[in-house]
Amino acid sequence: MTSLQSPSSSFLHLALPSAILSLCFLSQWRISSPAIILSLKNHHRSHSYSSAPLFESNGSTCQLFTGTWVRDDSYPMYQYSDCPFIEPEFNCQLYGRPDSGYLRYRWKPQNCDLPRFNGREFLEKMKGKSVMFVGDSLGKDQWESLICLLVSSVPSASTQMTRGLPLSTFKILDYGLTVSFYKAPYLVDIDAVQGKKVLKLDDLTNNAAMWKAMDVLSFNTGHWWAHQGSEQGWDLIESGGTYYQDMDRLVAMERALRTWANWADSIADRSRTQLFFLAISPTHYNPSDWSAGPTAVTTKNCYGETAPISGMMYPGAYPQQMRVLDEVLRGMKSPPYLLDITLLSALRKDCHPSVYSGELNPDQRATPDRSADCSHWCVPGLPDTWNQLLYAAMFY
Repeated sequence: MTSLQSPSSSFLHLALPSAILSLCFLSQWRISSPAIILSLKNHHRSHSYSSAPLFESNGSTCQLFTGTWVRDDSYPMYQYSDCPFIEPEFNCQLYGRPDSGYLRYRWKPQNCDLPRFNGREFLEKMKGKSVMFVGDSLGKDQWESLICLLVSSVPSASTQMTRGLPLSTFKILDYGLTVSFYKAPYLVDIDAVQGKKVLKLDDLTNNAAMWKAMDVLSFNTGHWWAHQGSEQGWDLIESGGTYYQDMDRLVAMERALRTWANWADSIADRSRTQLFFLAISPTHYNPSDWSAGPTAVTTKNCYGETAPISGMMYPGAYPQQMRVLDEVLRGMKSPPYLLDITLLSALRKDCHPSVYSGELNPDQRATPDRSADCSHWCVPGLPDTWNQLLYAAMFY
């Protein structure tokens, strides 16, 4: 097997099998050479990727995920005041965003028109069924958007919201529809071992027990694999019965995605459950990705952006995490439908909460260069288009 270089100059390597760890956990740490015995990172580097993913989620002449944003004053499909379920981190209009033009754009795919989301049709076709979003806060972004699209179409319907960790559930009682969000940023399990949070790249048994019996499952992962230090969700990584304090994050992500793919290919009840995967949602922290030159850069991130990027080309560097996801999906026996929102989202530098988030205090709002959120998306906003695409994939 090929030795792989860690992204850091050195790291702690716990070369202990799982069964031994519980007996001699903390006392057995030792410094190892900066190599991980996995065979994935060089595999990535042996491929030459274009700016578009190799995996295609649909083979029709309508290229749903390639197109342009066009102004359409019939949008948005609802107002934030119509939806009391938007959390502060996504509720840009409530928290002072002064412009609303970013809400008045429609995604126009090549060679076709995207069906407008019809909440009543969705509810009728999904009566008595269940939808679950599984992943990180971008999945939560999409979950809240779908709730708003539905409740705004049947404003008098009886509803019930139960928020919790890791599971939050929304029900439209009149239709017997359940729409849930299950927080699992890495998809695979994180277990507590001797007071340490262990990310188990080869196991998702605990998480998957919460996914079974769903009629529609939409997964996402990506951003949390890059978190470092106190922001990461684990203390140690377990892979192949060996524990690591760190490893190349793309390697770790691919190993976890292959664990998920094996579950989806062999365990998921595909006769009942529709599977979707939300592609990597891009960020907009670097204005050089979309500006015409140094004189056009007026801010250090997405703050102050009020219009999409024109054209159909991907701005900036294509996300490395998307290359990993592409590789795993192409190797599956029965891959999920890929909601390939990466390009169309990359063009929407104007749709992030920026400083218009209820998560920020006044001092943070006054310092957008340091505090702007250019990762998540406003609701209403771009996630509504993600759900339009989901709707089209489910029913058309």
